[in-house]
Amino acid sequence: MVFPRIPLARVSHLHSTTLFPFLPLLLSSSPMASRSLLPFPSLTSIATVSAAQSQDLSTSSLPSPSHKAENRWKPMCLYFTQGKCTMIDDPMHLEKFNHHCSWDLQVDAALLNRIRPQNLDYFLVLDLEGKIEILEFPVVMIDAKNMEVVDFFHRFVRPSQMSEQKINEYIEGKYGKFGVDRVWHDTAIPFTDVVHQFEAWLAEHQLWQRELGGSLNRAAFVTCGNWDLKTKVPQQCKVSSMRLPSYFMEWINLKDVYLNFYKRRATGMVTMMKELRLPLLGSHHLGLDDTKNISRVLQRMLADGAVVQITARRNPNIPEEVNFLFKDRIR
Repeated sequence: MVFPRIPLARVSHLHSTTLFPFLPLLLSSSPMASRSLLPFPSLTSIATVSAAQSQDLSTSSLPSPSHKAENRWKPMCLYFTQGKCTMIDDPMHLEKFNHHCSWDLQVDAALLNRIRPQNLDYFLVLDLEGKIEILEFPVVMIDAKNMEVVDFFHRFVRPSQMSEQKINEYIEGKYGKFGVDRVWHDTAIPFTDVVHQFEAWLAEHQLWQRELGGSLNRAAFVTCGNWDLKTKVPQQCKVSSMRLPSYFMEWINLKDVYLNFYKRRATGMVTMMKELRLPLLGSHHLGLDDTKNISRVLQRMLADGAVVQITARRNPNIPEEVNFLFKDRIR
């Protein structure tokens, strides 16, 4: 069923100069190397706003950064991505952290005439983190026609079947090295709550309706491999005692599209970025940074003329069975 669409204008046009996302930027060797860079109080009493509202803040409430800051890569404020940043008016905080998810995903308008017609309107780039249970659920929404970032969704996820001691050890090992373990503890919510908020986000963009169920409307998830949606989401749904949502029934494995388009194998995101000469931005295995880097690979492939199609689909009668739609694929 086709839903009526509304104009979406979530992308910040903060910078007057066009930033080509495929060129190297000045990188920080450790984007969040110290907890001292996270001067936030406890967030237990802070109201949550949606990612879309957070994006709106980027165009209406934030002061314009200096010219020097415009050209310097900065880590995202991971409180802001979840609608919980309390220092949005602090100039020192704004100098340290990026509050514009699309900043390093800007598109050169000259590339638009190279994009081929796609079968989808939007790509939802997803890269989960967490081997035992999901710890991070980031999604970047890319317009298939112009490659621009429309919106983003980002939540840290609190495990439901682990003791507090185990969680603390797990998070220290996973996120402590990035200096973001504190923000995880401040903001993480159960997976069931994340799914509920994500479905509200999908509905806001008219990509899915709970009442109708079914697959996404003219959109598809893009992952770097099959693990995220073939394996991890069903596992987490079982742990969280919930049914697998219907919109997780199909997806695009970007590695398979890459193989069939460029005729060369890439085993992961880093390999694709090296072959495409794209610098790695942020911290590898920090979910939001990886999602943005995969988005940059997707943008590059679209600019090179790739048609990005569904590569895997579950059997609706037996969801455990997955049909892989490309003959040549990464196994």
